[in-house]
Amino acid sequence: AEAREFYARLMAAHAGSADPRLGEAFATVPREAFLGPGPWTIIAGDGRVTTPTADPAHIYQNVLVALDADKGINNGEPCLHAMWIGRIAPRPGETLTHIGAGTGYYTALLAKLVAPGAVIAFELDAALAGRAERNLAAYGNVTVIHGNAVTSPLPASDIIYVNAGVVAPPAAWLK
Repeated sequence: AEAREFYARLMAAHAGSADPRLGEAFATVPREAFLGPGPWTIIAGDGRVTTPTADPAHIYQNVLVALDADKGINNGEPCLHAMWIGRIAPRPGETLTHIGAGTGYYTALLAKLVAPGAVIAFELDAALAGRAERNLAAYGNVTVIHGNAVTSPLPASDIIYVNAGVVAPPAAWLK
């Protein structure tokens, strides 16, 4: 709990957001619940380091945690997401589309920030979409879609949050 609280304060500071709800979201969404059981593989530069134990304190840092090391998929760098989320400033009642939901950690943070609004989360990888659906079951304002957000029609949204590999945003996203 102490490590998560410090991590939340650190992420809020990086975000530079005046919205205290951002720090609260990082403090209340348990990152380990979205990563699978530890020990975890941390991606560091071109290498990998395994946490010595399954103690969640090891992941309450600004580290990339592998979700599927063979595919090069990770949970994302918390500091960058904190800054991006701080900049888009999600507000209660908004509808947000999250493209590249992975296992749902940042989707959960976004869901807390827009509640009672909705988050529609797209994930292309079937295994990750299944994990996201299970991980986000307790978030009643989230819908997980296993699908390609480039070729699928997107719902009307106040915000489209993308953390997936795309060459350029499709015209439909910009509309």
